[in-house]
Amino acid sequence: MPRIWCDEPLSPGERVLAGEAARHVQVLRLQPGAPLTLFDGRGGEWAANVTRMGRSDVAVAVGVHDPVEREAARAVHLLVGMPANERMDWLVEKATELGVTSLQPVLTARSVLKLEGDRAAKRQARWQAIAAAACEQCGRNRVPKIAAPVALHTALRGAGQGGRVVLSLRAGSQPLREAAGAAPAVWVLHGPEGGLTPQEDDAALAAGFAPAHLGTRVLRSETAAIAALAVLVFS
Repeated sequence: MPRIWCDEPLSPGERVLAGEAARHVQVLRLQPGAPLTLFDGRGGEWAANVTRMGRSDVAVAVGVHDPVEREAARAVHLLVGMPANERMDWLVEKATELGVTSLQPVLTARSVLKLEGDRAAKRQARWQAIAAAACEQCGRNRVPKIAAPVALHTALRGAGQGGRVVLSLRAGSQPLREAAGAAPAVWVLHGPEGGLTPQEDDAALAAGFAPAHLGTRVLRSETAAIAALAVLVFS
């Protein structure tokens, strides 16, 4: 059954969908009477039926709320040294499918992708839309927050309480699972192509991040983020 994300709170009764939600229904060529599932990112999902197909909007009848949740047992927040080109789009999609709680793009000394101002805002909106579409596909009812890009020092200050780890090649780093421990929420920092500089690595350690590794192989930036997320979500 099609799943559609709505960016406004849902409740039982007649409702008009507009914007991306309406376009999604139209692309699927659903007809009046067709069943679908709606979710607004606030928990659970709603049974609904199409009642009218318009040119720019779609009317639906919203029915029963199902409080089902499909979130990971542990909250994992990624602080991502942004990979270049379309790899960030791929990373947002796959991280959402795996269950990331939030994703903070980070500007570092070796970042190839430099975003600020209008470009950053437009790219953030694109990434947030990718996350919503991934939730529609994978069954999640809570859309992870994809934040606007910030400098590394801002990202370090914004990390919450819980486990803090930085993927690091320095001597003495622990396997990721050991470094994160049993914390119910974990913030994972990793660098872009080329990694963090030694100074950035030091700044992360000074901010309370423990050095961690994913084994002996050198992974691409986006691969490392997904591997770290999988280790923490499924451990």
